[in-house]
Amino acid sequence: MSKNDAEISKLATKLESVLKLNDIHSDDEKPNEDGASDREHDEHGVPSNPEPDFGIPRSDSNVSAALYEEEYQPLAVYSPILVEGASSLFSSKMSTLDSIVQMVKTGSVSNIVVMAGAGISTSAGIPDFRSPKTGLYANLKEFNLPYAEAIFAMDYFRENPKPFYTLAKELYPGQYSPTTTHFFIKLLESKGLLRRHYTQNIDCLERLAGISHERIVEAHGSFHTAHCIDEACSKEHSREWVKIKIADGETPRCTECGSLVKPDITFFGEALPSRFYELREDDFASCDLLIVMGTSLLVTPFAPQIDEVKANVPRLLINREKAGELTDPNLGFKFDREHLSGENADTRGPHRDALILGDCDEACILLADRLGWKDELLELRNEFLSGQNN
Repeated sequence: MSKNDAEISKLATKLESVLKLNDIHSDDEKPNEDGASDREHDEHGVPSNPEPDFGIPRSDSNVSAALYEEEYQPLAVYSPILVEGASSLFSSKMSTLDSIVQMVKTGSVSNIVVMAGAGISTSAGIPDFRSPKTGLYANLKEFNLPYAEAIFAMDYFRENPKPFYTLAKELYPGQYSPTTTHFFIKLLESKGLLRRHYTQNIDCLERLAGISHERIVEAHGSFHTAHCIDEACSKEHSREWVKIKIADGETPRCTECGSLVKPDITFFGEALPSRFYELREDDFASCDLLIVMGTSLLVTPFAPQIDEVKANVPRLLINREKAGELTDPNLGFKFDREHLSGENADTRGPHRDALILGDCDEACILLADRLGWKDELLELRNEFLSGQNN
């Protein structure tokens, strides 16, 4: 069996396991017969433990931990806790996930905006940035950087470009394959449902998955193009030319003026690509379902875009941990907080935030199955892997 055939087999096994999952409440959050929760709240109705234990012992998981090299985190479809009388975009007769599925199936959703971070690419073998033990920043000690983020700082790059080029050699497109999540986003495009895919990632895996350039906004740039860093020159150099230079251990220098050549990745202190600013206003104003996946939502101006959709637009976060929650009652995700009465009321409208905790690939498989797209998702993924075999 080839490596890619093994990947297909592994994906099929994962799919069958994920589909056994049910929507999950924590044991101490299960509704009573009257629909209320046993979870303690303060006098304003705010849950006393806003970061609940989802009550899913790893040993009881329906998905085999043997499928993963890292410690396995089972999927949890979060069941929001709302005070009595709180309005919600989601049906009280089904989970938030199934409510979203119903919206898509009935045609009430047709302009989906996806926002994604490094978490959608980790299963491809690309580490994220901020995981404490396995993230890129945690593994940069060998470079003796003044601080981890210096590797993406222009001033430091001008002074010492070697650390960045060394890292770029490991990350350059062509070494990794798109994940199931990338193909799910491609499937949204194929269904005519994807308004735009905003990605923080620089790995170009969206392009490899077949998502059209028109639908992609690489908010932090990418390796797809490269330019001379001298603003007076700014000569463009091909991705392949830069890749060869880096692979050979050379420092790419402009063939016109001799200055450093940098892939068009947005470094700290640089403006985001103009395409981000040109499209975001109309995209988020037109969005009727926002899906946020695999991001800590810590970097601006990307993160605040979750608040640019209208107040009656459902938002779904798929991530290994909660993200984007802010103390301001009118900003950030509110999975079950702030939808209260009186001075703590959320003035932006009804409860509209859904949450799936766990692996992005598994969540997309689950979504595809509920939508009736399971076979199409697998076919997209398998066609790509089979093509690599040939």
